[in-house]
Amino acid sequence: MSNTEKGGLHRVRDALSCRQVLNLLTMLGFMLNYALRVNLTIAIVDMVQPNVSESINSTLAGNSTGNSTDTATATNSSNPDGVEVFEERFPWDTYQTNFVLGCFFWGYILTELPGGRLAELIGGRRVFGHSMLWASLLTLITPLAAHINYVVLIIVRVVLGFMLGASWPAIHPVAAVWIPPMERSKFMSNMMASSLGAAITMPVCGYLISVAGWASVFYLTGAVGLVWSICWFTFVYETPATHPRITAEERREIEDAIGTSTSKKRPSHVPWAQLLSSPAVWAIISCHGLAVFGFFTVVNQLPTFMSQILHFDIKQNGLFSSLPYLGKYVMAVASSYLADYLRKKGTLSTTATRKLFTTFALVTPGLLMIVQVFLGYDATWSVTIFSLALFAHGAVTAGYLGNGLDIAPNFGGTIFGLANTLSSFGGFLSTWMVGSLTYYDKSFHQWQIVFWILAATYISGAVVFAILGSGELQPWNNPPERKKISDVTQEEGVPLKNEK
Repeated sequence: MSNTEKGGLHRVRDALSCRQVLNLLTMLGFMLNYALRVNLTIAIVDMVQPNVSESINSTLAGNSTGNSTDTATATNSSNPDGVEVFEERFPWDTYQTNFVLGCFFWGYILTELPGGRLAELIGGRRVFGHSMLWASLLTLITPLAAHINYVVLIIVRVVLGFMLGASWPAIHPVAAVWIPPMERSKFMSNMMASSLGAAITMPVCGYLISVAGWASVFYLTGAVGLVWSICWFTFVYETPATHPRITAEERREIEDAIGTSTSKKRPSHVPWAQLLSSPAVWAIISCHGLAVFGFFTVVNQLPTFMSQILHFDIKQNGLFSSLPYLGKYVMAVASSYLADYLRKKGTLSTTATRKLFTTFALVTPGLLMIVQVFLGYDATWSVTIFSLALFAHGAVTAGYLGNGLDIAPNFGGTIFGLANTLSSFGGFLSTWMVGSLTYYDKSFHQWQIVFWILAATYISGAVVFAILGSGELQPWNNPPERKKISDVTQEEGVPLKNEK
């Protein structure tokens, strides 16, 4: 490589700070995180034999042949675009279909808490990176698993959930050592890039299914996930002190802003008694569990609702299912910048900021679900209501979502792990709930019951956090050490203040 080329490479690398690279890859990581999760929610509409699943996708009914059997039916027919696609569809009823969608959460709940604590001990970069790497590989083999056996597909989805379960709490320890406190709302909005990932994945999946069959969506998302994993392990490091490219100025800015709120030495134990008796912790856990129950219900069931009730075809389904997620990401970014601005200016305290944005983010979709009860049978109204509901829900990034970093940055992963464990039960419960309510009767009346339940859970979450929530640093954030942790585990760099 010539000197000119080397100089150009260095200029490109120096154009982005280490925090900007971290922000970019975190945003892309959460986009892919949900792409690996929701690809099945749109693909399953085309995976299941319409005549067996009681017209889960009635517009494609003419493309399937044969009656309900115990084996998959292979078809080689023209799709709506006139392109011949070989497809294999499966004879799953409504319960089986929702079982496949819900079993993801079996594995997901197992690694939420251990994943958060492991990230606090060995670093979030390793935990987040490996969870995405293995999830990408599992996504690539999902079509093979489906062709082999229904049970094999369930096993793959459970293990996929096991891997992705550790990713969400793992990012909190990353933020604790890399992001100054007054910038953490903006950083946590990267988690809502998962909604952007869903917004992109659904229309892309709908188009791919129409031209290449349902298996193509798993191959594409899995391959992109592998590329991201390589970039993550190449450009992201555990701490500013261990990053080979960071400038002294950027490192000093980060370390001075964080100060002593995040320990240099990762705490070797969790003060469980104080943590579990803290109202502020239970505010996060309860609010997150109730809010995510509503969100997961929409994530998993919106394509099915649009197929069964609104009668959208597969490409319309993917497009209109994506609109609510796009709005959610826009709100997540906007509200996070506003929240950090209000805190920096001293207009609102951290506690007031978290409660205000949480209330807006949950009460608004709760009220909109009530509107959906009365107007949701109309396609235009339904798409508009879902879009507005998830748009407002994006404000949780400025509310409770990053609140664990306010009250106990040393244990942000553990707190979020606890919260996400509860919410994972809600994810499985939501698929069971919808399956039970719509198994014998797929009318809009049954979906109205679903919307009433969502309204109650959203509003309850806001009430709990308004009463118990706090933004104050908790005294148990820095517990006395019981033992020394090895230098290898800590990955401590040379103290910046001793550098000449």
